[in-house]
Amino acid sequence: MSKQKQKTLINFKKAQSLISKILKMIENDEYCINIMQQNLAALGLLKSAHQMLMENHLNTCFMNAMSGKSEKKKKEMVAEILKVTKLFNK
Repeated sequence: MSKQKQKTLINFKKAQSLISKILKMIENDEYCINIMQQNLAALGLLKSAHQMLMENHLNTCFMNAMSGKSEKKKKEMVAEILKVTKLFNK
């Protein structure tokens, strides 16, 4: 596993830990603002992990497809990036 993917995995594990904490906070009827702050921290970690995955994909799979000869593969890769970007921005 690449160092980039290891960093991404760490972010996902941190987010998972925060989500577990948030669930306990809700079950314990803790103050809403405190829960929202933890939620924002988890969202930040997930967005960061998404960005790392995107950068890794663009620098590996996408670059390989773009340097290849298959126009079909190039179009598919561009369509994938556009689809993921659109989903992220919803």
